[in-house]
Amino acid sequence: MITDTQVERWLREDIGHHDVTNQVPGETMGRLVAKKSGVAAGLEAATAVFDYLDVAVTDRLEDGDEIDPGDEVLRVEGPAREVLRGERVAVNLAGHASGIATRTREAVDAAREAQRASDKRAVESREQRTESETVRIAATRKTTPGLRGLEKRAVVAGGGDTHRLDLSHMVMVKDNHIAEMGLEGAIEHFADRTSFATKIDVEVERVADAPRAAEAGADIVLLDNMTPEETRAAVGELADYEGVLAEASGGITLADVPDYAATGVDVISMGSLTHSAPSLDLSFRTGE
Repeated sequence: MITDTQVERWLREDIGHHDVTNQVPGETMGRLVAKKSGVAAGLEAATAVFDYLDVAVTDRLEDGDEIDPGDEVLRVEGPAREVLRGERVAVNLAGHASGIATRTREAVDAAREAQRASDKRAVESREQRTESETVRIAATRKTTPGLRGLEKRAVVAGGGDTHRLDLSHMVMVKDNHIAEMGLEGAIEHFADRTSFATKIDVEVERVADAPRAAEAGADIVLLDNMTPEETRAAVGELADYEGVLAEASGGITLADVPDYAATGVDVISMGSLTHSAPSLDLSFRTGE
């Protein structure tokens, strides 16, 4: 939920102490318009900005809707001064979130296409067919401070998975933990301190360590910075551990997604969904 405190902070940053620029009399209407194709997101946040300024949002698309150049994403009516004051903040939020949703949708589509191709090859060669369209594209905690909620919701709008929203949602046993306590020791340490409802995700950097992590009690084994070939081998090593998920992560780009999706992993985690997605080009027009 977006709070008034968040909106106040966003507006205070942009309006400052003496806003002369937007001292415009009368009433007007405004339209948020797409200039490029993509996936809409951040519209709840944009609406919250205008609601705070007592500007009526009379129509809007839903997060997750596909948009093309010229499509009207959101329409408002109200005092010209308040419409103009909310304009830039709303555009920035919606553009940023829509860029993340668009990048996520591209990654999801690339993964699905790669899996379908892999399944087709398996059928043609009479090998065991894999379950298609199962790999999840997930975000990470590499988000902008203060905007995690916006960015995680944008990932969902694009068809992705939020992964953990904060440190309390799941225990991740990372390289520094293993360096301090050893692989099995770290897993045992955290298993003794967490709820039965909290999963343990263990990061490994070698194929041989994947079954070790599963044997020690990992719910998810994160295959960190492995090549697609190494990832495929690690997935094979985990096949005998029922219920243990395989997660690929570590600098995976949009171009890399097909190769990793074809390895049989359950999850592909990508920090680039949030920290590197370009903002979707949107324009705000008034008086039309």
